[in-house]
Amino acid sequence: MVMLEQIKIIDSHHHLWDLSKFEYPWMPAEEGILRRNYLPSDLEPYILDIGVGGTIVVQADQTIGESEFLLLTASQTSWIYGVVAWVDVRDHNVGNTLDKLLATGPLVGIRHQVEDEVDDDWLIRVETLEGLKEVAKRGLVFDVLVKPRQLKHIKVLSEAVSDLRMVIDHMAKPAIAEGILQPWSEDIANAASYENVYCKVSGLVTEADHTGWSTKDLRPFVNHARDVFGIDRLMWGSDWPVCLLASTYKGVFDAAVNSIGHMDLVDSQRFFEGTAKEAYSLDKVC
Repeated sequence: MVMLEQIKIIDSHHHLWDLSKFEYPWMPAEEGILRRNYLPSDLEPYILDIGVGGTIVVQADQTIGESEFLLLTASQTSWIYGVVAWVDVRDHNVGNTLDKLLATGPLVGIRHQVEDEVDDDWLIRVETLEGLKEVAKRGLVFDVLVKPRQLKHIKVLSEAVSDLRMVIDHMAKPAIAEGILQPWSEDIANAASYENVYCKVSGLVTEADHTGWSTKDLRPFVNHARDVFGIDRLMWGSDWPVCLLASTYKGVFDAAVNSIGHMDLVDSQRFFEGTAKEAYSLDKVC
C-alpha cells in the first residue's frame, strides 16, 4: 500500500526540448514519438492528473545553450523547482560558468552523459574530478548518468570529492529486459554504501521490453535498490518524454507505485517528495 493523499509529489526527472533550437544527437531519427517539441504546456496536464506539485527538469543536450534555455524556462514555470543542467566540467573556467548559470535560473545540479563516453574511466580522470570539486563547492548535485559497468567509479568519485552529493539516474540502467541482476546488483550496492549517493527510480520501462514489460519485470530491480539505498535515498522520476517509448506518464508512475512495495505515509513522503527535496536542497522553493 502506498499513501499519496497527503503528499506533494515531486517528479525528480523529466526533460523538455525544442528541436528547432538544439540537435539532441542521441535521439534516433526513427523514434518518431520523441522527435517533436516537448514543452511545459505538454507536460502540465499529466502532472496535474496524478497530483505532482513540482518537478526537476534535466538536460538532454550537452550545450550551454540548452542549459540556459532550461533555466529560463524554469524561471517562467511555477512548478519547475529546479534544473539539472550541463557544463563542461573539464573546462578551466567551469567555476565561472556555474556562477553565470546560477544567476540565470534555479540551478540545482549538473549532469554529463557519462554513459556515452568512449573512455570508461572518464568519470575518474583528474580533469573531471577537479571540475566536480567546483560543482560541490557551490552546493550543487551531480546527476550520474552511467551504465552498470561504470558504477565502480562511484567509490573513487565519492572519496576524491567527499562533499559532492550524487544522484544515480535510472538506477544505472540495469538489464531489465534480460532479467539479469548481476553484476549490477553488487555494483549498485557498493555505490549505495556511500551516504552522499542517492538514486532515482526512473527510466526503467525503457530498459525493459518496450511492448511487453510488466511490473513483475521491474520489481526485483526496484526491490534491490530499496534494500541497498533504503527509502531515504530513493526518489521517483518519470523520465518523460523518453518514457513514452514504452508507456505513458501515468503508466510509469503506476509502475513505481506497484513495484516499490509497501510504504507507510512516512516512506511514501520520502520516496515521492522528501528525498528529492533533500538531495536538491529544494526547501526554499517548495
